[in-house]
Amino acid sequence: MLKFVKNHMDSIAGIEIYPVISLIIFFTFFVVLFWWVITAKKDYIDKVSNMPLDNQNDDIL
Repeated sequence: MLKFVKNHMDSIAGIEIYPVISLIIFFTFFVVLFWWVITAKKDYIDKVSNMPLDNQNDDIL
């Protein structure tokens, strides 16, 4: 099965750029996410972490 996929992919011109693009996209996403986590304000983290426990906004349909 892997030989079939590999042989099929070898026949497509210019396909070798897609793994590089994927790596750059995922690396950039995780770097930005890590930066956001490090720079997040403590008040915001506390507010968001308590949202599931907040019972003041009970909207019953």
